[in-house]
Amino acid sequence: MAARAVRTAGSDGRKGVGPLIPALQDNQRPLRQQVFEQVRAAGLIPRVQVAKDLGISPATVTTLTLELIAAGLIEEVAAPRDGEVGRGRPAVALGVRADAHHVAGMKLSDREHTAVIVDFAGNLIADDVIPRRPGPMSVAEILDAIEALLNRVCAKAGMARSDLSAVGIGVPGFVDVAEGVVLWSSVLVDRAVPLAAAAGARLGLPVTIDNDANLVALAELWFGAGRALSDFAVVTIEHGVGMGFVMNHRIYRGAQRLGMELGHTKVQLDGALCRCGQRGCLEAYVADYALAREATTALNWGHKEGQSIAVLLESLYDHAKAGNATARSIFRRAGRYLAVGLSNVINLFDPALIILSGERMRYDYLYAAETLAEMDNLAINTGRPRPPIEIHAWGDLLWAHGAAALALSAVSEAILAPAREIAAQ
Repeated sequence: MAARAVRTAGSDGRKGVGPLIPALQDNQRPLRQQVFEQVRAAGLIPRVQVAKDLGISPATVTTLTLELIAAGLIEEVAAPRDGEVGRGRPAVALGVRADAHHVAGMKLSDREHTAVIVDFAGNLIADDVIPRRPGPMSVAEILDAIEALLNRVCAKAGMARSDLSAVGIGVPGFVDVAEGVVLWSSVLVDRAVPLAAAAGARLGLPVTIDNDANLVALAELWFGAGRALSDFAVVTIEHGVGMGFVMNHRIYRGAQRLGMELGHTKVQLDGALCRCGQRGCLEAYVADYALAREATTALNWGHKEGQSIAVLLESLYDHAKAGNATARSIFRRAGRYLAVGLSNVINLFDPALIILSGERMRYDYLYAAETLAEMDNLAINTGRPRPPIEIHAWGDLLWAHGAAALALSAVSEAILAPAREIAAQ
């Protein structure tokens, strides 16, 4: 057998990515894929630990890891034993071969488009942001924006588009990830758009798309606070209200892959008009367009109609901070509706953690102490503590990281479990 190259860890400092699934809890996936994902999640891990974690024999691990090494997906890394530097052969750990693949992740939003490129180990290589004009776009316009942004971020990374293995894209709205179809989105004029196929044809690359709130949850699952949690919820508040839910370490999407639309649960019969066309949706009281609408009416800001929503919201927030009672009441009302939505999440799912994320998390009135207290009052009193609430006011690059995780998952699924659907990830 030819000698295999072993890269010395030294001050490598590799960090794993992906869900940290406890031993013996994921036996439905091909064993070779489980071994790969164990290595990816750990960053660096000895074979003996992989065997212990998966409950399989060391001989089986050796066979499977040799296959993964031969496929160029993982590599052996020499790491000195603690206290035994320079004595005998170094210990050998396994790590993902970072240069095996590169993928891009994008978030298309109502305000700007963001993109990242990461390697196969999840390390950030480059990122970029481009602004966009307000309002929905045609399919041709959004494809032009996707291509322009991808070209820019590839140039920053010093790569050609052909160097990428896949692209993940997140958009707001109703998205069928398995079919690659955007049924409705605030960023698109048309409905039922086969965006994954259209973008793939334009870019010459495999493209996977998903709802952007799912991708925030995926970013937390792969890179953030949710890596070691079996079940958690992410509620996003920006131009709309979204939710991603992780169940048993996987994104849960529902039977038709369109579930978890918290923003379109009804909180008021015959209530305010939502951008989805129905009335009384949660986001019609909490999202930024709802706050701007309330501010324009309650503060008599008709003269500001030409201003962008972002400018109106900053002005509203400044007024609230300065003590304006009407401005504070607008945030207070939105916070109360948010408390209703969060209490329903608790009552329905009992997650281990709820993460509030998105641009509107800058406005602390939405999650002030009285809002969380009201959520406690609305949640079922079981005598046990409610799930903790964490505020992650990340920018759009986090969402793009979630899209990159979607692409990484698609690449590894295609290689290691080609018969499985991406929706089952």
